Amino acid sequence: MWRDQTVSVIFPTYNEKDSIRAAIEDFFASGYVDEIVVVNNNAAEGTDDEVRPTQARLVHESRQGYGHAIWRGLAEAKGDLLIIAEPDGTFSGHDVVKLLAYSDDVPVVFGTRTSREFVWDGANMGLFLKWGNWAVGKLVEALFNTTILTDVGCSMRLFRRPAYETIAPQFSVGESAFGPQLLLLTILNRIPFAEIPVNYKRRVGESSVTGNKLRAFTLGCSMIGMILSYRIKSLFGWRPPAVRAPEEIRRW
Repeated sequence: MWRDQTVSVIFPTYNEKDSIRAAIEDFFASGYVDEIVVVNNNAAEGTDDEVRPTQARLVHESRQGYGHAIWRGLAEAKGDLLIIAEPDGTFSGHDVVKLLAYSDDVPVVFGTRTSREFVWDGANMGLFLKWGNWAVGKLVEALFNTTILTDVGCSMRLFRRPAYETIAPQFSVGESAFGPQLLLLTILNRIPFAEIPVNYKRRVGESSVTGNKLRAFTLGCSMIGMILSYRIKSLFGWRPPAVRAPEEIRRW
């Protein structure tokens, strides 16, 4: 609970069997999380057995892809404040309070893993990923004239429920590029946001995307293509499907 508002965490899981129980316990230990929704997205065998002894709520999503898992998790979550994170050991429940504190001022908070002081030894944030995410962030910042952006790939972020409900009908990407779409929809709907540094640790196991430079490069190209497409269309007056922003969003 944060200032009389309930807090939900969404954990998508595919290859996190060896880390998910510790991640659940870590985020609950923050003292602010009311529920954790774990979305089993065709996860490794034994993942459910790791989740069931915890207080987390387990749901299954048969459609493969990060985006589909997050769609399902957000739809299932009941909180006023919705935090998306990864249960692979890279993110820390310690940072929950940071996101919540900034949510008092803006309805959307994005994390960034590019601040050197918050990147732990062994974290998968070498030159290629760090400067690639920074460059794409600066591209978005320049094209859309936004606030500071340094990491479009960080998957730890917070949405106030009215912000989520504003953009949810516009979701269309079910794969890994859903993360950048969340950012772009936030921008195009003119929802205020801030970016803050979060801790980034060594992953338990290997990522199915960033663990391979070729796949990471391909994803980066997909992100850039989406960004340019959205910007070009917006220059000709295009906006996402009309959704009237709730009063709580429009007042910011």
